[in-house]
Amino acid sequence: MSKIIKYSIVVAVYNRPEEMEELLHSIKNQSFRNFELIIVDDGSHMSSRDVFEKYNKELNISYFFIENRGPALARNFGVGKAIGEWIIFLDSDCTIPQDYFHEVEFFLENNQIDFFGGPDMMDKNFTYLQKSINFSMTSLFTTGGIRGNEKSVDKFLPRSFNMGIKKEAFDDVKGFSDIRQYGEDLDLSYKLFFNGKSSALIPKAKVYHKRRTNLVNFLKQMIKSGKGRRFLDVKYEGVFRLFHLLPSLFFIGIIFGLILFIFDYKLSKSIQTLYGIYFFIIFLSSSYINMNPFIGFISVITTLTQFIGYGIGYIIALFEN
Repeated sequence: MSKIIKYSIVVAVYNRPEEMEELLHSIKNQSFRNFELIIVDDGSHMSSRDVFEKYNKELNISYFFIENRGPALARNFGVGKAIGEWIIFLDSDCTIPQDYFHEVEFFLENNQIDFFGGPDMMDKNFTYLQKSINFSMTSLFTTGGIRGNEKSVDKFLPRSFNMGIKKEAFDDVKGFSDIRQYGEDLDLSYKLFFNGKSSALIPKAKVYHKRRTNLVNFLKQMIKSGKGRRFLDVKYEGVFRLFHLLPSLFFIGIIFGLILFIFDYKLSKSIQTLYGIYFFIIFLSSSYINMNPFIGFISVITTLTQFIGYGIGYIIALFEN
């Protein structure tokens, strides 16, 4: 009689074989082994097949190469091949600590839920830029702690870089919607919530999220994020929050301050002081967390990039919808 699989790990990847190598190495190091791993190569020009072949004998792993469909439909394809009770979604630019599945197991044994998520953390070997972006994406002073912080300004919404769902719950809502823009994972969380599914944050089920990017690509990502946030605010009644407007107001405030510099220097100076105080807090907080003032300085730049990009994206979407 074949062993019943508890977890099916589904990873959609596009042109990132070096990331898959690191992720599979971290999965191989898990002492918990009741899982299968499904890699969906989403029409990559740089295939991850060699990585699959390398780990094929060490892990219960399957590899599928499909025509490019985008991450949402690629993950749906992977779930269609899964036989586990739970689906675990991980992104290719993440790695997991050795106790990841033990933390998940312990929590699920003591809590009845339909889906869960965990925080994205930084590893000590991250570059200065990666640590700075991680701070900007996760700090209570920037995103309000909504990406896995136990202290948060709003209800935690699991995201696909670190997300577990009962397969029957996933099937009940027909999986990911066909969304090519940013927001397909939040869309899935909302679908599950509005269909009465229960969720939780598992604080110790963390991943190390590298985000291999540069400032230009980070800005582009944030513009997409802003557009996606507006799309979801329109699609789902009651999910809009005032703080969704903060990055846009932040961007407008910068433009307004620059204009006032010509016509009302004193008022412009007051606005500059407020921004200066905020970014000084960012600098101090990141410097303390990372024990490095240079990372604190870069975090000021990444936070500015994040807010401007997200704000611009949300404003553009306001006029598109």
